[in-house]
Amino acid sequence: MPVKPRLLGPRRLRHAVLARQLLLERASLPLPRVLERVAGLQCQYAPATYVGLWSRVDGFRRDDLTRALEARTVVQASLMRATIHLVSAADYWPLALAIRAARRRWWLQSDQAKLPQAAIERAAGRVREALRAQGTLRRKELDRVAGKEAVGGVSMWLDLVRVPPSGTWEHRPADLFAAAEDWLGPPPALTADAAVDHLVRRYLTGFGPATVGEVANWAGLGVREVAPSLERLTLRRFVTDDGQVLVDLPRLPLPDPEGPAPVRFLSTWEAVLLAHARRAGVLREEDRPQVFRIRNPHSVNTFLVDGEVAGTWRYEGGAIAVAPFRPLGAGTLREVEEEADRLAAFHA
Repeated sequence: MPVKPRLLGPRRLRHAVLARQLLLERASLPLPRVLERVAGLQCQYAPATYVGLWSRVDGFRRDDLTRALEARTVVQASLMRATIHLVSAADYWPLALAIRAARRRWWLQSDQAKLPQAAIERAAGRVREALRAQGTLRRKELDRVAGKEAVGGVSMWLDLVRVPPSGTWEHRPADLFAAAEDWLGPPPALTADAAVDHLVRRYLTGFGPATVGEVANWAGLGVREVAPSLERLTLRRFVTDDGQVLVDLPRLPLPDPEGPAPVRFLSTWEAVLLAHARRAGVLREEDRPQVFRIRNPHSVNTFLVDGEVAGTWRYEGGAIAVAPFRPLGAGTLREVEEEADRLAAFHA
């Protein structure tokens, strides 16, 4: 007789996501393991990535990430949803292979595709030869070699990574490119199904429990491309108050929903606030317009109180200025100010 899925309330789900994102307790782990735990970090704006790691890693210093990028144990690349992510070197190829076919189909069907596939492949070949000769290319060089009409699609047919010193706190634009196989070594012998399975496991490790649609949304894939993986993997299932079925990997944390959730500061492009993690309720729907705006789709800097976004912050004049959405109690405000002082010292 089938086992009835366990009911998972909204606060327990939020605490589960916060725990997996290392926002309930900072981790003492090497950066590659941290990134694997949280399913990578978006890094369209380099300082945001550093702040995201500072909030998740015990004793994190800015040099820790810069050195890891230089040592090639972590890497920046356009991956899920064609956005720049910071992932471990070990995760790069499985994730890139999992989304490769879908990204190519999307590009050929998009309004950005001005040239046929054959022309894009020829442009990718020219870029590959230039990288063999030079090692790296700046964005302007990449545009020149590929051609303006083809450059947007080249990364769909040639795996590129963004390499230091670009994309760091000191040099923020991630505008220096290398071929992934040169920077990290050739891709492993991995089937398309195995790559998608790896991607699903990563998402559930970082954001589960979740619906199949949420996994697909994060990956930039269709539900039909993700669903077969859920049949191959050993999963546990839950049900929400509104009857949605959530899947999860066995033995991952589901912490006490009444447990403490400390003050944490988040930067722009923070994944726990994006659509694929919306169910977790870290951002109240009535507050969403204050964080995501039409002219500012990447979100603003926010801070959490008891696991929810409680306001915004900015760094100016050597200090962190906070703007709460609602009045905070004296004790809570003191906790916010103490964490803000620590973040200001990190910036300095």
